[in-house]
Amino acid sequence: MTAAERRDVVEGAQRLSRGLTRERELAGARYFEDPQLLGAYLLLYWPVSYAQARSVLGEVGPIAGAALDIGSGPGPLALAALDAGATRALAVDRSPSALAVARALAEARPSGGAATSSLATEAWEPAKPLPGGKYELVLAGHLLNELFGDDIDARARLVDQMLSRLTATGVVVLIEPALRETSRALLTLRDRLVSRGVTVRAPCLYRGSCPALVREGDWCHAERTWTPPPLVEELARAAKLHRDALKMSYLVLQPPGATWPELPSGRLFRIVSEPLPQKGQHRFVGCGPEGRAPLVLPHKHVRSGNESFVGLVRGDVARVERLTARGDGLRLDDQSTVERVAKAGEHVE
Repeated sequence: MTAAERRDVVEGAQRLSRGLTRERELAGARYFEDPQLLGAYLLLYWPVSYAQARSVLGEVGPIAGAALDIGSGPGPLALAALDAGATRALAVDRSPSALAVARALAEARPSGGAATSSLATEAWEPAKPLPGGKYELVLAGHLLNELFGDDIDARARLVDQMLSRLTATGVVVLIEPALRETSRALLTLRDRLVSRGVTVRAPCLYRGSCPALVREGDWCHAERTWTPPPLVEELARAAKLHRDALKMSYLVLQPPGATWPELPSGRLFRIVSEPLPQKGQHRFVGCGPEGRAPLVLPHKHVRSGNESFVGLVRGDVARVERLTARGDGLRLDDQSTVERVAKAGEHVE
């Protein structure tokens, strides 16, 4: 890459960052028709979206059948689905330029000709119905926050369409930015869908209204460790963007009436915070079937049966036995046991 090309990518990345996460004037705009923005997206945002999708699909379990990627842009989620096992993928978007890039990327995949034939593209506008057919996987990455303003009902109607395109065992995967506003909007949408019988398969273990919405300052997002490719790291540093972790909000959904295996036995919690150490304590916020609560292990009570608590990270699912409700949350003691049931990004079984 020449110095001029590098400067162009950095400028485009900064424009995308301002337009999608700060002033948000690009939200809902046709920014993929701007060559500078499309190029910056491919080098700095595409790898992140692909890695986010692979991480979330790891929680879904084995992937088989067809995938539909709504508002696909240049196809990071569609190609992530193919690489995770989907037999074919249809990417739909309103940008001809982005769809052309998606096809080119499919042709360049190591699997060669088979990859080309497994990805199809189609023009789609948000006001139009979704393509027909049934899919094992329907995905929408960083799409809903750019559509319909603040109209949660309109977003819910689009998700209803996605759910209607599923096979009997299929799932909808929604990935959104980890910003406070976009995360809370996704959780509000979650509650709207749950009230109509939609099942949240991940990340939520709690089946009621989202407890993260009770206080205005709270939200819920995932953060996964990730080592970016060297070029992404170099360009992100130049653009003053952080690409050293995967941060996102996401939901994996099944339609009303879908059956899903019971959760593992015991008191389960998904860790939904970074470590929150206080003097003499190890602390996290956990959210499980019984709700959201601080989990507290005093240093003096760390024993062989509970020491794995100290090494938990955001997104892990843990079974914690022997908890006592105190004013500062749920307390572990030296008789408590902690078992990590699933690492962040793994299927809970």
